[in-house]
Amino acid sequence: MRLRLSALAGTLFLTACATRPVAPPPPVVTAPSVPASALALGVSVTAAVALPQADAERALFSFRRSCPKLLVREDVSGLTEPGDWAPLCAEAAVVDPAMAATFFATRFSFVKVGDGSAFATGYFEPEIAGCRMPRPGCDTPIHALPKDLTRGTFTDGSGEGRGRTDENGDFVLYHDRAAIDAGALDGRGLELAYAADPVDLFFLHIQGSGRVRFDDGSVMRIGYAGQNGRSYVAIGKPMKERGLIDSPVTMQKIKDWLRANPREGRAIMEENPSYIFFRELTGEGPIGAMDVAVTPRGTVAADPRFVPLGAPVWLDLADTLGDGLWVAQDTGGAIKGANRFDTFWGAGPEAAAIAGGFSKSGSALLLLPKGAAARAQAQR
Repeated sequence: MRLRLSALAGTLFLTACATRPVAPPPPVVTAPSVPASALALGVSVTAAVALPQADAERALFSFRRSCPKLLVREDVSGLTEPGDWAPLCAEAAVVDPAMAATFFATRFSFVKVGDGSAFATGYFEPEIAGCRMPRPGCDTPIHALPKDLTRGTFTDGSGEGRGRTDENGDFVLYHDRAAIDAGALDGRGLELAYAADPVDLFFLHIQGSGRVRFDDGSVMRIGYAGQNGRSYVAIGKPMKERGLIDSPVTMQKIKDWLRANPREGRAIMEENPSYIFFRELTGEGPIGAMDVAVTPRGTVAADPRFVPLGAPVWLDLADTLGDGLWVAQDTGGAIKGANRFDTFWGAGPEAAAIAGGFSKSGSALLLLPKGAAARAQAQR
């Protein structure tokens, strides 16, 4: 993801990943103070819960999509191995959707990581207005990934990361947002399209994936291709501290001020040096961290150190909105720690309204292959 989409106001007020916004800090342990994996934190097998059939059918659809990746990818949480999933994926491929609830309830172990205290936000696929060729009122480039953005060891001895080789042959940090806005990438043919509103594009950078609607009604779906290696800097908090907006900080307040003050707004947006590059997506989408299409009301982003990507997740939150069975198919730079989730709601005004205000505490259970769950519990 990479999507990396989410509850925007909270992200802008506090912190975020390069691609996904989040709500205010959850009342759970967050990185970097958390143990390095779910095994370090400890897991326990619990009783199965009653699964609504509609949730189970949606989760079955998402789980089937995940299986080809589950069978080959390394699980950095340490909870599972690819072979653990093979019999479940084989069964999922042929099980009658009408039996989805029974499949999940009987073929998986329900596992709590740590104390299972969960915090969930929401994300969605935004849509902005754009044009295929630049023109007055529509001239903010949407950039593809530059070929000179690579990983390496910085010449100044500051370590490794994403950067570029400069004209002196030194490996240095990549261009920041201000430099790119000033034209650092001009003339290189990287423009996928152009945005009509630079503020909308700024928020799309936070989301990391979305749609560009052109005047003729056609739509280009774009997804995360990479990031310039610069740290994300939230703008909501400094805007509030400077008296530019008042509490509560909301996405709409931030947007309204930035649009009403375009010159100062550009300078404020450039205080966030992180910059996202996109690729055009064809077929289903948007695409999550597993490189499969994510499912509205069926996909959550999670921290892969604690949740195997592709695993089903049961959420029981403060109210019924968001309760149910999801599948962990995405990640986010701000989605850190055990039992920290970001729920995907799809595209359109309703999805945006739900995701923008979604911020709920509750509990979480992972659904793991029975053998893997027993092995993980024994390793405590």
